[in-house]
Amino acid sequence: MRIITLVAAAIFVLATSCKDEKKQSTAPQGGRQQAPMTVVGYIVKTGSVSEPVQLPGSLLPMEETQIQAEVSGRVVSHSINEGAYVNKGALLVKLFDGDLQAQLKKLQVQLQIAEKTEERNKELLKISGISQQDYDLSFLQVSNIKADIELLRTNIVKTEIRAPFNGKIGFRNISNGAYITPSTIITSLRQLSQMKLQFSVPEKYTSKIRIGQTISFSTEGSNRKFIAKVYATESTVSETTRGLNVRCMVQQNDAALVPGSFAKVDMDFARNDNAILVPAQAILPQARGKKLILYRDGVAKFVDVQTGIRDSANVEITGGVVPGDTIITTGLLGLKPEAKVKLSKVQ
Repeated sequence: MRIITLVAAAIFVLATSCKDEKKQSTAPQGGRQQAPMTVVGYIVKTGSVSEPVQLPGSLLPMEETQIQAEVSGRVVSHSINEGAYVNKGALLVKLFDGDLQAQLKKLQVQLQIAEKTEERNKELLKISGISQQDYDLSFLQVSNIKADIELLRTNIVKTEIRAPFNGKIGFRNISNGAYITPSTIITSLRQLSQMKLQFSVPEKYTSKIRIGQTISFSTEGSNRKFIAKVYATESTVSETTRGLNVRCMVQQNDAALVPGSFAKVDMDFARNDNAILVPAQAILPQARGKKLILYRDGVAKFVDVQTGIRDSANVEITGGVVPGDTIITTGLLGLKPEAKVKLSKVQ
């Protein structure tokens, strides 16, 4: 009986110790589930955000044209100094006009005779010595000769090729004695006192371009910044490049700006000084969107958000939260909706 009693006592002690161990092993685990997770909070604020874009462009002269003759003829003389500046109206090329000058002298003699005849007929008409019709014929002859003289003088002017505006002469393609036609390119003329800038804006940014808008640009091989002002845009978007051509007036007159040079245009199409910004690590990507975790009275609330521009540290929020909300930025993967949280600090 003593042996049976000892065995029963041992079994009771063993069962009691196992039960205590089980309680000790399960009690801490249940406590950890109930304890709030410690996280870092961030108060949503507004700030500046932008999307800088650099576009290729080209510098153009204010005016540019190829000098060509209106009529065919032989070059008698020229005053084209390559690379020199000329004023508007300066004589560049003179074509042979000897035959036209001879015709002009002939008509001038005929005009003198016709005018004297008209004067005599006018006196005879006063005394009824001739009919009105005879006088009118003499007057018509004078008018016809004058018209022929004006036409001939116009043709003579066409043998003088002059500069249409102030500018810099390009290379000369003709010499004295050369026979040229209206299709012959004699030289080129560019107005460099004022420069233009042309570039193409991607289709999605066309609504951001405004007449009078100021932009900055730089040229290849230089970090100097120049200023230009938008004065015109194309009426349609190019079907090949899907871009809108824009022209600007360069505000500086600098020798470093050469027509045809490549330009780097700096644009900032999406600048917003009152954007809602949150740290990039607070965003939770989802299969069909993005979420943020809000801190509300010690509970984690998952909300859907819409995002905009992203930079190296922050993301623009366009919908879902408002300034002043507190979001959670740490321990995101370990949180579930409605989980209890405790803030260790707020940024």
